[in-house]
Amino acid sequence: MRRLRIPKILRLSFPGRQRLFKVVKKVGRGINFLNYQSGSRIRVIITGGTFDKHYDELEGKLTFNDTHLPDILKDGRCKLPITLELNQLIDSLKMREADRVKILGACRRAVEEHLIITHGTDTMVETAVVLGRANLAKTIILTGAMIPYMLRQSDAAFNFAASIVAVQLLPNGVYVCMNGSIFPWNDVRKNKRQGKFENIK
Repeated sequence: MRRLRIPKILRLSFPGRQRLFKVVKKVGRGINFLNYQSGSRIRVIITGGTFDKHYDELEGKLTFNDTHLPDILKDGRCKLPITLELNQLIDSLKMREADRVKILGACRRAVEEHLIITHGTDTMVETAVVLGRANLAKTIILTGAMIPYMLRQSDAAFNFAASIVAVQLLPNGVYVCMNGSIFPWNDVRKNKRQGKFENIK
């Protein structure tokens, strides 16, 4: 019978040997966790906002036609299992309590534990509060854009990409992800004067 060869590092005795093995074990667990998260399905719940507005040449104004998410995912060469759900296409300033209840219902029905909601920035925080108070056992990210995806210098694709990464790594809870920053639902506000999101506390 062929003898099993034991790697030299396992046969060596040196100071810190046990600590080294513990670190290796923890790193291995971390890699397995990331691999698991990366294979998890993500549902994107689309609600409109500046993110999905387009310029109507005939009317000369920004309006809604359809979502840009399929194009964003295609251009970004995203290979993750992502399901797109069109919930509504609405300016968040026109969003009412019934519209937020509709978003909450979609989150509750979703079989996925990782959810991204594209939303208008003006009342994004109000929707985040509704979802946060529901205390769902899911990771929910709200994101949007200050400039529509179809216009030059838009931040839509960047914010959406950041949300895809964030939803895979953050623990259960509700967060706002905008312009490279992540905020918990109960510690965020939109600074309309400076055009950015910031912590309250």
